[in-house]
Amino acid sequence: MQPPPSPSSPRGAPHDTLSDVGWLGEASYAIGCAALLLGTSLLVDAAAHGLTLLRTTGWIALAAALLVILLPGRVSAGPGHLTVRGLWVTKSVRTDRLSAVDWPVGIAQRLVLTDTDGVRAEVDLRVLTSNPALRLRLETDAQAALEHGTLVRGAASLARLSLRVDAETTRGVFDVSGLSRS
Repeated sequence: MQPPPSPSSPRGAPHDTLSDVGWLGEASYAIGCAALLLGTSLLVDAAAHGLTLLRTTGWIALAAALLVILLPGRVSAGPGHLTVRGLWVTKSVRTDRLSAVDWPVGIAQRLVLTDTDGVRAEVDLRVLTSNPALRLRLETDAQAALEHGTLVRGAASLARLSLRVDAETTRGVFDVSGLSRS
């Protein structure tokens, strides 16, 4: 039997790590869109003008840019930490030592987490609403940070997140049961 992870360790056992269950589908979609753009562009360009190295390179660069834009960060969480892996940058925030949780008002629906070490990570709200286990892990660790006094800003943002998830869950239950308004 394996001993439990120490509280000072940011990572628990591998089986304690939760991941975004929708990431693979979103990544496949991003790759598919980029491949479709590249294939269609090359086909049309070849039929219209004949391919040249310069235009082919341009289409490849455009498809790569689309992939970079569409590819979501991969979010995982374990006891005391949340990690967001992008194409080039990986940010791991100690959620048991959060100092701030911000939900900026605007178009980009992201939760910004900052720990006491100054590490900052942004998490798309869709990831948290579609992965209840990830959200509950974050809320549990944020509550521990609040109790330890490290979380000085963001309790209202966490409450807003809970209300939003509850509202979406209720809406989903009504839609499935046929009780929703048309």
